[in-house]
Amino acid sequence: MKIGVLAVQGDVREHLSALERLGASPLPVLKPEHLAGLSGIVLPGGESTAIWRLMQANGLAGALKAELEGGLPAFGTCAGMVLLAKEITNWPERFLAVLDIAVERNATGRQVESFETVLPVDGLGEVPAVFIRAPLVRRVGEGVEVLARWQGNPVLVRQGPFLAASFHPELVEDARLHSFFLEMCRKG
Repeated sequence: MKIGVLAVQGDVREHLSALERLGASPLPVLKPEHLAGLSGIVLPGGESTAIWRLMQANGLAGALKAELEGGLPAFGTCAGMVLLAKEITNWPERFLAVLDIAVERNATGRQVESFETVLPVDGLGEVPAVFIRAPLVRRVGEGVEVLARWQGNPVLVRQGPFLAASFHPELVEDARLHSFFLEMCRKG
């Protein structure tokens, strides 16, 4: 199964490695033509504004939005969650705007306030999670399933073909969330 990883900025290598360990055929996505034939795409953590500007510069923003609106499964982690969200509570722009959530960027604090924890995830049990300047979900729309919470805030959500995490599953050895996404792509 061919799974793209948006490769303009962020934790690209870590996602490629996790997907490869699970038997997928990961592909870095840098140009619109790299979207052809994908079964799904991962939008990695990084800096959402920088990622968006680079995507706009090479024509990838519009092409990816069209693919997502056409049903391409996507897994957004940290900045990837911000890119997918329909609303950003503390930022004037919207990016891909396909997942019916409102997020607050950098809601868990500065880089030095990063932390690791274990989250109970519906259907998966206890999953390790790394939070680095993470967004938090402030509103979930109709049809959005909350799969995990941290301090009462949704931090892992799913809506149709979209999965989004506030944290960085690519930074731990546990690949159950990537496996969960691959299963979504198989059913997709």
